[in-house]
Amino acid sequence: MGSMMEFDTPDSERKRIMVNDSRDTNGKSAFGLADAGVEARMVCGIRLMLAVSALPMIWVNPAGLAGFSEYALLPVGGYAIYSAALGVFVILRKHFIVNKRIHWIDLGWYALIVFYTGGVNSIFFLFFFFPILTASFHWGFEEGARIAIAAAALFMAIELFVPDSAELPRLLLCTTFLLAFGYLCAKWGESKVASGRRLALLRDVSRLSNPRFGVDHTITNVLARIRDFFQGSSCILVTRDGDAAVYALRRVGDGNAKTSTLAEKIMAEAAAPLMELSQAKIIAFSRPSRTAVSLFGCADAYDVSKEAWETYDLRPSQKVANLLEAESYVSVPILLKNGEGRIYVTSSRRAFNKADALFLNHVVVQAFPVIENIELLDRIASHAALRERQRFAWDFHDTAIQPYVGLKMGLSALRNKATEDNPLIPELDRLLLMAGQVIGELRDYAGMVKSGAGVTEPVYLLSLRRQATQTREFYGVDITVNAGNGVGISDRLAAEVLQIAREGISNICRHTTARRGAIDIQAANGWLAIRIENESVGAPSQKFMPRSIMERTAALGGNVIVEQDVKSGTCVHVEIPI
Repeated sequence: MGSMMEFDTPDSERKRIMVNDSRDTNGKSAFGLADAGVEARMVCGIRLMLAVSALPMIWVNPAGLAGFSEYALLPVGGYAIYSAALGVFVILRKHFIVNKRIHWIDLGWYALIVFYTGGVNSIFFLFFFFPILTASFHWGFEEGARIAIAAAALFMAIELFVPDSAELPRLLLCTTFLLAFGYLCAKWGESKVASGRRLALLRDVSRLSNPRFGVDHTITNVLARIRDFFQGSSCILVTRDGDAAVYALRRVGDGNAKTSTLAEKIMAEAAAPLMELSQAKIIAFSRPSRTAVSLFGCADAYDVSKEAWETYDLRPSQKVANLLEAESYVSVPILLKNGEGRIYVTSSRRAFNKADALFLNHVVVQAFPVIENIELLDRIASHAALRERQRFAWDFHDTAIQPYVGLKMGLSALRNKATEDNPLIPELDRLLLMAGQVIGELRDYAGMVKSGAGVTEPVYLLSLRRQATQTREFYGVDITVNAGNGVGISDRLAAEVLQIAREGISNICRHTTARRGAIDIQAANGWLAIRIENESVGAPSQKFMPRSIMERTAALGGNVIVEQDVKSGTCVHVEIPI
């Protein structure tokens, strides 16, 4: 298989075909790109309008501008050309200008225009608010505040180079105006960015719901999205079904923290500290070192029944914080149809506030009804799979095991009829022993399929290896099956993976003359990668497109890449998001 694995040789002349990829290179959706394009064109239009509006003022009535310089037309004209060039780039859809440097370049142009049109007395001082607004609404408060402070500093620095325009009261007034309204613009921009992120999270948690991935995987993805949004250290979910004495604990952490895809079962005594908080309270807690409003820490609770905030007892809140090793956390109760639970988002770097707690409650209300529906579908599918395994085991017993039992009984009858000096007795004994062994193996296999007991690896891998063995025996094609140790997927997704791999084996046998092939299944970075390849036996077929594999992968939201090379053969890469 060595020759089949060398797909990165520099002299390879390969063909790459990528399908089923609806994302751009930055992972944005088509809707996100459309919004970015509209916003970019609007900003470029306003930029060009400001530049063009300044030209007639300088060209027609320059004497009306106090402190006007004869070189003022140069920066204004240059800025107009610069704005027009940016507008052409955006209109032709060559590139969306999303770099932070663009706002600083605008700020530099406006500083030059103010410098050459009267300094502190320049009417174009108001242009400074354009980069403040665009930076704030695109990047948030911090970038907008930086631009505002830089604009105020540049405006004051102009006083050093235009001494004739010195009017200290006007200078202080304009600088204060820049800082005050710049801060206000930055806060407005931050609220817009935060609203966009919140809407995106609410959309994502309601669309992370592919029943093929199983309910455990869906819940883990939702917890990971919540943790990332709040920039927390961990996200912990504790739930209980009905009046059961056993709780389910899930935890998603950052860095080296433990992340559990499957729920960990814990007793009620172990879950009691996390469930001690009232189920009618939404909690926001910060230690003294993480809160700016109190020297003694802060614990606020939102009473769902009263729809009002109130001060919460610090002792139980600090007890939970010590248990979670958190400086700050927000916690929301979860009301399930047949149970209850609570979710925690913890942080050791930032202090959560009341708005964070209320929004976490909105996310929970949006996501968990969908998760409950997925869990119901998962249970129905698991029950159906169990019934199918039982039916297969019964049919297997009647159609495969019973004939062997009859064969053994016939051999036993022949053995009893034979005399002691019959030379065939050793052969009959050997056949009886072999038949007994085969019957035992078949019964073990039927029991394993029926109950799942004794399985050393996933059933889909056992089926795949069995088909590879049959392919070698009937077609003479040696298929190597390799799966990573960390590949753990749900039954529904495993069934899809098995069908994709089987289709790949079928393609090797039907469409090539290769004698060797390989199937490699790995999971990493939130993706399940399936690599189906065969050795080279001459020139590859033109534009090979595995349509069945493409359709199955598209249904799972994945991508297919086909690589064909004269030396290395054909390789089909399947990537499925998990």
